[in-house]
Amino acid sequence: MWVLILALCCRTAQAQATGIDQGEKYRELLHLLDSYYTDTVNKEKLTDAAINKVLEELDPHSSYILAKDLKKSDEPLVANFEGIGVTFQLLRDTIMILEVIPSGPSEKVGIEAGDKIITINDSTVAGIKIDNDGVIKRLRGPKGTKVKVGIRRASAGNDMLTFVIQRDKIPIYSIDASYMADSTTGYVKLLRFSASTMSEFFGAVEKLKRQGMKDLIMDLQGNTGGYLMTAIQLCDEFLGEKELIVYTKGAHAPKEEYFSDNKGTMKDGKLIVLIDEGSASASEIFSGCMQDLDRGLVIGRRSFGKGLVQKPYAFPDGSVVRLTVAHYYTPSGRCIQRPYDKGKKDYYDEYTKRIKSGELFGADTNMVFPDSLTYYTKNLRQVYGGGGVVPEIFVPVDTSLNSGYYQGIRGKGILNSFCLEYVDRHRGELKAKYPTADAFISGFHVTDEILEEMYKKGDKDSVKRNEAEMLRSKPLFLNQVKSLIARDMFDNVAFWRVTNDMNDSYKKALVVMHDKGQFAVLNPTKKEIQKREKELKKKGINLETTEQGMLKDEKSK
Repeated sequence: MWVLILALCCRTAQAQATGIDQGEKYRELLHLLDSYYTDTVNKEKLTDAAINKVLEELDPHSSYILAKDLKKSDEPLVANFEGIGVTFQLLRDTIMILEVIPSGPSEKVGIEAGDKIITINDSTVAGIKIDNDGVIKRLRGPKGTKVKVGIRRASAGNDMLTFVIQRDKIPIYSIDASYMADSTTGYVKLLRFSASTMSEFFGAVEKLKRQGMKDLIMDLQGNTGGYLMTAIQLCDEFLGEKELIVYTKGAHAPKEEYFSDNKGTMKDGKLIVLIDEGSASASEIFSGCMQDLDRGLVIGRRSFGKGLVQKPYAFPDGSVVRLTVAHYYTPSGRCIQRPYDKGKKDYYDEYTKRIKSGELFGADTNMVFPDSLTYYTKNLRQVYGGGGVVPEIFVPVDTSLNSGYYQGIRGKGILNSFCLEYVDRHRGELKAKYPTADAFISGFHVTDEILEEMYKKGDKDSVKRNEAEMLRSKPLFLNQVKSLIARDMFDNVAFWRVTNDMNDSYKKALVVMHDKGQFAVLNPTKKEIQKREKELKKKGINLETTEQGMLKDEKSK
């Protein structure tokens, strides 16, 4: 022990005398462990732990990814993986196919929605308590390799159908749905800003324009972000020439500005952006830019508040540190990042804090912002920094239909599994009666008998009935049962068309879209702008045009 302390003291003194950096200090520690520590140590494990500990002391979004986890972590953004091309869910310990991806390997050999996978490569996978990871491990694999599956299909009776599927690259879509919300208003549900977002967006817009779209609702609720450049490219589609979209800067990263190029396909028409407390990062770049440049109205609740830019740096062993290198700023100069000086736990408890403060239910409509967090849009409307994008039109969370019984049915997976089972039993008759999604949405109604079936399933799973709570949550059950059946029968578009019937932000957007007065504030006359500028100057706010053409508060601090 004394030998170790003496050696450490000598090496520390030497390090101080010669000015060895902190990296050398860590290498010295590993040398000491090799030379003197009483037990054998796993230096790789120690180093991984040390890196994670260092990053915990920085910001909430710098992260370390092991080489073995890198591909999986990148998957949602790089937009493809290699597999058989299905989505599935475990139903009564059996793998049920929910959707067969068009033109994918499974569709090519004849796999259908509703099929149950009983064997994989001649090994039984039904009734063995397999989990999602176990299914993925068996079905995914390198492009060109083959997997044999044994299928049970309701129309085939007890016969087992065997298919040999050759794996291929499978796309992961970033747009979950696009459809016409009314005769002139398109709707796009964007889940993430990925490598494929722009090509998907162009396809969706082209389709919607053929159907008569003039205006657009861009739904970013729950969209946690993605690639910075994808957000910039999407902004560009809605802007004219040389308008500042966003800029980034950091202690070691010089200011970098990104401008529009006037080649956008959506420069005309009204735009509404839907956000909520789950909208973050790239979603805030898009919504903040559209707000600052008076290009569209933002509806919903204050966004998450992530304004940090990460850049990946690879280590020789294939692991990667995603290090925060800069903050991003909207055109008016707002940094959307909210404070994180109280640690990660406090940072990620933000949703709880917003509930306790009442913000999610309407308290933020009366929020007062200090002058230091007040900024001005292109046409001199006030917008606010300090953490997240604050929408022009607030829509509170509606908890009036929620109940303990509803949470029990959902939390135990009964709602989902019941709908899968219902479609499994009635797929043939439903398809015959409702051959299209339009026919299903307009003609199918969830009856009390259907709900009673679900409640009985809850009885078996020890969800205690509460008549008052069942009555209170009935509208939620009616909507969600129908939307889940619609998805299992058709696709995600059908799911969102039904789900959005109870999406208050969506319904508000449809009303606002046809209210000329709401949009007039975005496009004032020259006289109105001069009036706004005069009013601001009366308040002691001296506005100076920056080189980007934006206006900012230059009031003396």
